[in-house]
Amino acid sequence: MVSPGVNWAGNIRYTARELLTPTTLAQLQEMVCTAERVRVLGSRHSFNDIADSPGVLLNLAELRQPVAIDPAAATATVGAGLRYGEVTPQLEAAGFALPNLGSLPHISVAGACATGTHGSGSGNRNLAAAVRSMEFVAADGELVRLDRDEHPAEFHGAVLGVGAVGPVVSLTLDLRPSFQVRQDVYLDLPYRELDAHFDEIMDAAYSVSLFLDFRSDTVGKVWMKRAVAPGEDWQPEPTWLGARLAESDQHPVPGQLPDSATPQRGDIGPWNERLPHFRLEFVPSSGLELQSEYLLPRGHAVRALAGLRPLSERIAPLLQVAEIRTVAADELWLSPAYQQDVVALHFTWVDDTPAVRALLPALEAVLDPLEGRPHWGKVFTTPPGRVRELYPRMADFVELVRRYDPDGRFGNTFLETYVY
Repeated sequence: MVSPGVNWAGNIRYTARELLTPTTLAQLQEMVCTAERVRVLGSRHSFNDIADSPGVLLNLAELRQPVAIDPAAATATVGAGLRYGEVTPQLEAAGFALPNLGSLPHISVAGACATGTHGSGSGNRNLAAAVRSMEFVAADGELVRLDRDEHPAEFHGAVLGVGAVGPVVSLTLDLRPSFQVRQDVYLDLPYRELDAHFDEIMDAAYSVSLFLDFRSDTVGKVWMKRAVAPGEDWQPEPTWLGARLAESDQHPVPGQLPDSATPQRGDIGPWNERLPHFRLEFVPSSGLELQSEYLLPRGHAVRALAGLRPLSERIAPLLQVAEIRTVAADELWLSPAYQQDVVALHFTWVDDTPAVRALLPALEAVLDPLEGRPHWGKVFTTPPGRVRELYPRMADFVELVRRYDPDGRFGNTFLETYVY
């Protein structure tokens, strides 16, 4: 028996009795059929008990499958246990790319898709929206395949499925042609400019992230990832909307050395080495942190930020950095961007669970009237009934889960609290 241990940040100790690592599909199917309760543990980059199980946890990292690229269909089928940082170099070598990536290449493909992980960009959807088809093991041990075109209703419920329909074995992802990206960072954007030009700022590049610390009246860093056409000789202005172009490499978190961050200052490179904020070969932080995130209709962005500023004196002492991103609408039932473009307000906190949980209700009191949906894998205190209300297809999702898991084998405390 192997203990599942703790999550990446160390704030969650898994309560499962054991951790099992299948190496074949047949082993996985047998483990699912024989376990009374079972869940899958991905890269452990979640900050609540969404991945825990009262029974057995499965680690699919050894369920190895080669990345299968279909150039004619512009797709890649990947094993669910793989991390993005293991997949994307192979896509780039074949001349393809994913539309977008999250901040960390360290996260598993299946876990990121199951929880609605995203990058940024006004035209970019969350990572799960790139999935064209999926294979998973249902509670009876059968291998189920769902395709976006062949099974649209079930597919849109299952892809971003918070692990409730069963262990995902593989995902087939839509690809686009490879592209080059340059990163430039602007410093100290005044709040007044952000409020007056929010859409212009967030639309200024392929992917834009804003980093702030609630300690001043400026956005500390505007992180711009611009897709560059071959031969294009674009250069950023030295000042823009009151912000100045950074003349040295930056780290998203104030005070951190930039070594682990991806290349900046116009150093053009492939998409997979620029769209993430962090390099795969570095641990992006010590892990001594907590994270919360709320996604709300994009049109509420300026109002939400104005509502949070009066809380600055409470937020700042607990905050390492906050990030603002935009995500385009999708059709996935449990996506925080379901049928609406959203703004994501992300908070990286210090490692102080009682203090953070004491603060969150004040943040949520501002964001809840603006339809702020908490990220499935982060720390939040939104009441369970309110979480269910925020997802209009929640009842349909529960019905779908019962079809593939009628006895609740893949359930856990988190799902029973916030979903069922």
